[in-house]
Amino acid sequence: MKTRIVSVFLFLLIGFGVCAQEEVYELRTYELGFFGPAEVLHNYFEQALIPALNRQGIDNVGAFEESVETMPKKIYLLIGYDNIQSFQDSKDALAKDEKYLQDADSYLNAPEASIPFKRISTSLIRSTTGFPKLVKPNDDANLFELRIYDSYNEDALRRKVKMFNDSEFVIFDEVGLPMVFFGHNIAGNQMPCLTYLLAFKDMNAHGEAWSKFLAHPEWVRILKLEEYANTINEITRVFLKPLPYSQL
Repeated sequence: MKTRIVSVFLFLLIGFGVCAQEEVYELRTYELGFFGPAEVLHNYFEQALIPALNRQGIDNVGAFEESVETMPKKIYLLIGYDNIQSFQDSKDALAKDEKYLQDADSYLNAPEASIPFKRISTSLIRSTTGFPKLVKPNDDANLFELRIYDSYNEDALRRKVKMFNDSEFVIFDEVGLPMVFFGHNIAGNQMPCLTYLLAFKDMNAHGEAWSKFLAHPEWVRILKLEEYANTINEITRVFLKPLPYSQL
């Protein structure tokens, strides 16, 4: 079964053209139950999972919660892999890591009533040639903006990714929209779409940068191009703050 899943992912990668430098990101969302304590989950991330991933050479694991109180509450985990094979190898390595199994025992063997989340949803995101590597933000980054752009079909998504690769990354850099990661989703429940994460010092810096972006002459120009018409039909935006043990 595992082999079949990896084969499907590899097929999706080939469909967009394989480049050796492109990474794969796993974005997990843990939806918590109402009023349940989440310490067992936080302890698992901080004391077992993230250290085990670091031992595998997987650095800069991000852990976030939404910046405003929402119901149900959610925890987001971002893990970057060198490629799709590294994603699969990491799961196998955890199962063989005796220190991880020992450190994670209180979570892995917890009774059902102690598990704080109702469900986990996962998206796999492949980086693009225009932004191939995750970039760790500045240490003063306290506000993160997760953005998901839905497209009505695969060609619309291809054109939107091209728009970023050809023009938008340069504009983002010029106006102070610091990208952490960017990619198009290859698996998940919100497809076809692309996903990216921005990092800011605070909401003032966020507002100033987006105002500059909207007024940038290159953005005004490309927005009118027929090639990029009707590439997005919905945008999801979530503001996040890093948890104390986040490495981003």
